[in-house]
Amino acid sequence: QVQLVESGGGLVQAGGSLRLSCAASGRTFSNYAMGWFRQAPGKEREFVAAISWSGGSTYYADSVKGRFTISRDNAKNTVYLQMNSLKPEDTVVYYCAAKRGTGRYTNYEQYDYWGQGTQVTVSS
Repeated sequence: QVQLVESGGGLVQAGGSLRLSCAASGRTFSNYAMGWFRQAPGKEREFVAAISWSGGSTYYADSVKGRFTISRDNAKNTVYLQMNSLKPEDTVVYYCAAKRGTGRYTNYEQYDYWGQGTQVTVSS
């Protein structure tokens, strides 16, 4: 089992920045690829960003490319999502996820473990 706990969400004005963190415990963190997803009420979970187990490979949804950066610190068992130039449409709950493997995974169905989510609200 892998336990994931997100933090760092909150309220920010449009154009501002937030950094989400996801702390993992329970298994060897470096064995897992990590991803960030987001979900609005009544909608399917949407891919945001993914990072390989080593951090050497990243991938982003077009909607966040150039604004968001995913990174990880395997020594701290933590993955981050730096979000810059935030827009009101970025207002949703953000989830981190873990999948044992060496690739980058963009489909939420591929992931094995999920955090509880953290709310991000961007005011216009």
